Parts: sequence; C-alpha cells; structure tokens
Amino acid sequence: MAQNIYDNPEFFAGYRQLPRQVLGLDGTPEWPAIRSMLPDLHGKRVVDLGCGFGWASRWMREQGAASVLGLDLSQNMIDRATSLTSDPAIAYRIADLDTLDLPPASFDLAYSALTFHYVRDFARLVRTIYASLAPEGDFVFSIEHPVFMAAAHPHWIADEDGRKTWPVNGYATEGERRTDWFAKGVLKYHRTLGTTLNGLIAAGFRIRKVDEFAPTAEQIRQNPSLAEERERPMMLMVSASR
Repeated sequence: MAQNIYDNPEFFAGYRQLPRQVLGLDGTPEWPAIRSMLPDLHGKRVVDLGCGFGWASRWMREQGAASVLGLDLSQNMIDRATSLTSDPAIAYRIADLDTLDLPPASFDLAYSALTFHYVRDFARLVRTIYASLAPEGDFVFSIEHPVFMAAAHPHWIADEDGRKTWPVNGYATEGERRTDWFAKGVLKYHRTLGTTLNGLIAAGFRIRKVDEFAPTAEQIRQNPSLAEERERPMMLMVSASR
C-alpha cells in the first residue's frame, strides 16, 4: 500500500493551508496551462485520480462532463471533497493507485494532478488507465518534474554569483526519494523524463503534448514569488490519447 501521508494530522494541517487548497483552481498557477490540454468535456465520463478536495472534479461537471469518479487514498481528502460537493453525478472513493483496478473502456478521460510521483509502479498504473479508457479516450496529468525531485536534498542553494540554483544529482538513479514537507519522511518516487514518457508509449498511448510548466510574465507580475519557478521546472504536464 502507498504511503498515506495526507491522513497524517501534522501533514494535513499544513497542506490544507496551501493557496491551491484554500482558493481551489484559482490558486493553482499551472491550471490555465493544463486546462488548455483538456478535451471538450461535454458528455464525457471522467476519472480523477488523486482527486484531493475535488476542485477539478467539480469543475469538469460544470464544463458538461456526464459523470466524474474521484479517487484518492486519503480519507481526509475524500471527506473534504464530499463536504464540498452536492452533485449526484460526482462520486468519490478511497483507492490506492498502486493496486488500482478499473472496469475496461469505462471512461472517456483520465485526469490526475500532482499525484503520480507518489506511485511506486507507474508502468502498471498507466496500463490500467489505458485499459479503462474508451477508444480515442484522453489522458491528461501533471506530476512533479524529474528535475525538481531527483536530488537527495531538493532545495535552493546559491551559486558563486549568489543566484538561486536548484541541485540536480542522482538523476539517473530512479526510485524512492524522501523529503521533509509539512512532515518528515514524505515518500515519493523519482523517474526520469524518458521513463515517464516511454511508459506511456509502452502502454499504447499516443503522446499529444508535453509541457514543462513555467509561470507567465503576467502571473509573476501578480505574484512575484512565482519568479523563482522560472529557474527550474517544477511540474511536468502531459496530454495523451488511447
């Protein structure tokens, strides 16, 4: 079973205060970029993998999705999503993505935001997702960028000129990474960019677009703290189809 850090009280107390959890999609800088990668949602059956508080699940219904199934390992997440949702076409369930089974050809879109870096067996998961999609179904997801999470101690350092620099070491050594973020020893799994994309190809997906998110000048003007996100990629976003 995957590490369920989101049900750790110390972790969840900090996590729930993040702007993207307080403000929802309006507090998510990468949302305009990933939204542009989504297909027309009218009449689509959607599975939201790692649904969190359900912000995307509810938005997708507002855009005309026929139904949304939100899955998350955390009871805290499911409880919060349920409390914020009053739409009978949205269902939430506890699920471990490392052991996930989905009925075949039952969805038109699989979506996930910043979840798959917690998954140990990415190749198994994408095969499961592929089988769960109807022909021509879409798969859109974001994860922490491999450059962001490769280092043993991922944090800013200063170079000789005093400029913020992000360390990249151990990049080719895939596997467990543990970081201290709201709680000690948060477990993630580093995979290279090649492993991620080749895993999709091996499962049968056609890759449509790859985006290494960086904030726009307008976003930085509105929120100057985002400027550092142009120094290294923090997120990888991918659109693929069955």
